[in-house]
Amino acid sequence: MDWESAITQFKNFIKLEKGLSQNTIMSYERDIRKFVRFLEINNLKVSPEEITLSHLKDFIGWINEMELHARSQARIISGLKAFYKYLIIEDYIDKDPTMLLETPNIGRKLPEVLSIEEIDRIIGAIDLSNPQGQRNKAIIETLYSCGLRVSELINLRITNLFFKDGFIKVSGKGNKERLVPIGQKAIKEIQFYFQDRNLLSTIDKSGENIVFLNRRGKPLTRVMIFTIVKNLAKKAGIKKNISPHTFRHSFATHLIDGGADLRAVQEMLGHESIITTEIYTHLDREYLRDTIIRFHPRA
Repeated sequence: MDWESAITQFKNFIKLEKGLSQNTIMSYERDIRKFVRFLEINNLKVSPEEITLSHLKDFIGWINEMELHARSQARIISGLKAFYKYLIIEDYIDKDPTMLLETPNIGRKLPEVLSIEEIDRIIGAIDLSNPQGQRNKAIIETLYSCGLRVSELINLRITNLFFKDGFIKVSGKGNKERLVPIGQKAIKEIQFYFQDRNLLSTIDKSGENIVFLNRRGKPLTRVMIFTIVKNLAKKAGIKKNISPHTFRHSFATHLIDGGADLRAVQEMLGHESIITTEIYTHLDREYLRDTIIRFHPRA
C-alpha cells in the first residue's frame, strides 16, 4: 500500500466510521503528511506497512529539532497512533509500531477566563447602530449563555431553537447532538437579531436554516467569529488573550464557582469524559491558592 491511498482510506474511515469533523480530519492528514515529508527528506522509501518504531523515534527527534511545542508534538503522535490503529483494524498490519511511542508530557494549561464585569464590558462595546451590531450582541450572549464551541455556534439551526422550553439543540464533536439550556437574556437578543435578519435583501440557500448570517445572507465562518470577538475585546480594553472559546471557559467556570454540579456542566459542555470538565475545578483551586498567598500572614 502506498502512502496516498493509505491516507485517503484513513480519511474516509474516520469520516464515515468515527464521524469526525472536517477540521479534525484535515488536522490528522497534515500530521501524517509531516511524517511522509520526513521520510522523503531522508530518502527513506518505505511503505506504511514497513514503518518501524525506529523510524518513528527518528521522526520525533526531527520535529524536536524544529523546536515544535510539546503540545504540537503530542498532537502529531496522536495522529500517527490513530492512523496505525486504523491499519490494524483493516488488517493491513498485525503489529502497531506506535505502541511504544511515548507522548511528551505537556501538562495541563489552564484556560483564560473572563469575569462577569469583563463580559459586560465586551457587550457594552458593541455598536448597535451598526447593521451587524445586534447580531454580534446575540452571538456573544449565546456563546456565554450556552457555552458553545465556535463550530456549534456557526452551525446552529433555527429549527433547533426551542425557546418556549428554554433549550437549544446543538451538534457537537462527532456530530453528537445535545440539548443545552439557554437563558432569557440570550433568547431576547436572538429574537431582536431576527428582526434584522428578516430584513436581509437575500438569504443564500445554505443559510436558510442557519441562525447567524453575514450581510450577504450566508453562514458565518469560524474566522469571522474570531474577528468579531478580538475586535470587541480590543475596543473594551480587555488585555487578556481571548477567543470565542474563552466564553465557553467562562460559562463553565462561573457555573462551577456558583456551585453547579460537575456532571451537569459536563452534560452542557458535551464533554465525553468528566476529567475534561474537571479543569474548571482546578481553576477555582488556583484562585484559592492565589488568595492564600496574597492574604495569609504565613504565606
